[in-house]
Amino acid sequence: MHLARPLGWLLACLIPLAAAAQESLPSFEELEAAGAVVGAITIDTQNIFDLDDPTESRLPYRVANALHIKTRPWLIRRMLLFKPGERVSRRMIDETERLIRSNSTVYDIFIRPIRYQDGVVDIEVRTRDTWTLQPGARVRRAGGVNSGGFDLKETNLGGTGTTLGIERSTNVDRTGSVLQLSHDHLFDGWTRFGVERGTFDDGSSASLNLTRPFYALDTRWAAGVTASKFDRQDALYESGNAVGEFRHISHTAEVFGGWSPGLVGRWTQRYSAGLSYQADKYSEDPGRPLPAPIPVDKTLAGPFLRYELLEDDFVQLVNRERIQRPEYFAMGWHATLQIGRSLGAFGSTEQPWQLNAAVSKGMRGPHEQQLLTEGRYSSQYGSSSGDIRSYGASARYFVPQKRPFLLFLSAAYDGVRSPNASDELLLGGDNGLRGYPQRYQRGLHRAVFSAEERFYTDWYPLRLFRVGFAGYFDVGRAWSSQLPNATTGWLSDFGFGLRMLSTRASFGNVLHVDFAFPLHKRDPDLRSRQFLIMTGKSF
Repeated sequence: MHLARPLGWLLACLIPLAAAAQESLPSFEELEAAGAVVGAITIDTQNIFDLDDPTESRLPYRVANALHIKTRPWLIRRMLLFKPGERVSRRMIDETERLIRSNSTVYDIFIRPIRYQDGVVDIEVRTRDTWTLQPGARVRRAGGVNSGGFDLKETNLGGTGTTLGIERSTNVDRTGSVLQLSHDHLFDGWTRFGVERGTFDDGSSASLNLTRPFYALDTRWAAGVTASKFDRQDALYESGNAVGEFRHISHTAEVFGGWSPGLVGRWTQRYSAGLSYQADKYSEDPGRPLPAPIPVDKTLAGPFLRYELLEDDFVQLVNRERIQRPEYFAMGWHATLQIGRSLGAFGSTEQPWQLNAAVSKGMRGPHEQQLLTEGRYSSQYGSSSGDIRSYGASARYFVPQKRPFLLFLSAAYDGVRSPNASDELLLGGDNGLRGYPQRYQRGLHRAVFSAEERFYTDWYPLRLFRVGFAGYFDVGRAWSSQLPNATTGWLSDFGFGLRMLSTRASFGNVLHVDFAFPLHKRDPDLRSRQFLIMTGKSF
């Protein structure tokens, strides 16, 4: 008893000293400048809810933690871009955080130095899990059409990062079930394996992939093989209604290998070569007369070369496409160019050249504004059944206003040149024109513009959902179709809606609940309002 009080005083003095020592540790920038070397790395994977936080210590959160198996520390260790014995790099630590935050099983990550002595720094990596078991039902309504389904999926089976699930869904095209098994961090931590099998009321599908991608800016090699097939009924639409159907059977495969010198200055260049195969067969449905000829059977197979250029320029933001959650925008240049040739020696029925190109760039404006732009082009030249070209460009502009408001502007244009009516572009309630039915207009050209005022609240119901609201105006048009549109010319709508981000679940979807009102009602069958329920990855 005589020692209790002095010991208590001693501990009371040591605790602030320990905290001061922690605060006195150099930053990663200072450690890098000093040439420090990474020592021991401690991985601390934490459960979904922080039971030391009074707002998360209630019974439902304790039950969720008890039912959840935490991510295995070895899985997080596989995803680290830095290793013991390497020199400290602030850039590598930032990129590690960015990559791990993109993993749906991780809610948050914090990397910090915990000990520094004799030029060696020990590092702690602390992560918090998301809820990865996804039993549930989904309801979606867009463009006057209901769809939905139910699923049972575990995306972090036993804390190992394995995904196993079954899904039953219904949409405007088909009803069916899909069984999925995948893992994105095998072997060296970045090799992806996935297999999927689907059965539907109009056919089936299957896919297999084994890929080690260019996962980071300094990754030196990549390789992979993928294969897929489907057998289904495809439809032609006129004014949102299916007016013809045909059977479509497709087989695709690709094998590739790639090399990169890594990150040099601010730039990464990647070179890849491979072989691709695609065979498409079409047949008429005797029960549905077609308003236009169906596509011609075609097999394209041959070698390709691919080049990718990527600039290291990313910015971390809050309240753009998510609600009160960190997100990253790529502000640098990102360009991809692929050239291939189909050859008879590989089984091709035709021998066209194939070109695919894409480029994107972000630009910073005043007052934390961001403009994200993208362009793309693909074509087949020298085909006996007719050349096919598709091209497009898009821009998204984020204008923060007085907190918590943001003005979001977007514009997109797409075009296609093809002899097949089935390749025409569709426009409606499911892809940009929210006040109109799905696939309401079609054509060789499509343009859409949207203006949206977003409101991000601090409301955090049950510590599970982030809430926001939006009011918007859309205008768009699709034109130059081989089939007639019930309403031609420009169409526009306005509306408002609720947004709810599921923050603690691995699927991390944003629920959209909207009322939209068309402003051009020349079609007597067009409803005066549309009610939409759907989910997506963005606000």
